[in-house]
Amino acid sequence: MLGGREDGGQLSIFDGGIRGGVTAKLRVPLSWGASRAKERGMFRLDDKVALVTGSSRGIGRAIAVGLAAQGARVFVNYLSGKQQAEQVVMEIEAAGAKAEALGFDVADSKAVDMAVTQVVERAGRLDIVVANAGISKDGLLMRAKDEDLQSMLEVNLRGAIALARSSIKPMLRARRGRIILVSSVVGEMGNVGQTFYAASKAAMLGVTKSLARELGSRGITVNAVAPGLIDTDMTAGMSEQMRGAMVNAIPLGRFGQAGDVAAAVAYLASDEAGYVTGHVLRVNGGMYG
Repeated sequence: MLGGREDGGQLSIFDGGIRGGVTAKLRVPLSWGASRAKERGMFRLDDKVALVTGSSRGIGRAIAVGLAAQGARVFVNYLSGKQQAEQVVMEIEAAGAKAEALGFDVADSKAVDMAVTQVVERAGRLDIVVANAGISKDGLLMRAKDEDLQSMLEVNLRGAIALARSSIKPMLRARRGRIILVSSVVGEMGNVGQTFYAASKAAMLGVTKSLARELGSRGITVNAVAPGLIDTDMTAGMSEQMRGAMVNAIPLGRFGQAGDVAAAVAYLASDEAGYVTGHVLRVNGGMYG
């Protein structure tokens, strides 16, 4: 639980900050690092401002908490879960970091533009955006409805593109930025009953690679994270039989945790990932790739 450390040290996602108390401090050989890393610690995000969509619960919540644990000021986006978002903000602030809740619909590009403008007005900058908001309506293609495809493309794909596009201008001014899209293992390997979802998540990978080439010369990196089976409220309702069958397909033999995805995002958001762009970072326990 995010709430500080008993030793009085600085909370970090990489030393168990959001992994249920498991302490596994990252030890870095001196040969890896620049003097800057030695001075402030690896993967720190002090003085950075981040906006995470769909961060009132699940993976998005873990990402928001994780970025804050590394020192970023985080804007917690929600659509309808205002109370949940405010709880995330309180949790972050209780740990000594800064956060604000910001409600808007990612499927509304004008609302996204306004939200980015608000972030820059309030914080003076925008360094990191994480396009995490997403929906899924599963079912066999022969029974699928056109409106299901439309809604998934609007939120999963168009929402990610709108966020990236809106964030480019302030990042260009700073000549630095991190754009991170949360895709899915399903976008790479497919899955029965998830054709529409897979299409939207696979398209996000094309956006990532194209935009990385477009913005690389301006100091802006664009990467994707592709989570596998992650233990969230969306998977909690599965039967034990179904969970068992899915675990058998994962070489590491377990579901991932939201904190596993958050750690990957925190790395991609950091200065240490400055030479990583157009990359798909798989967080799937060996399930694919």
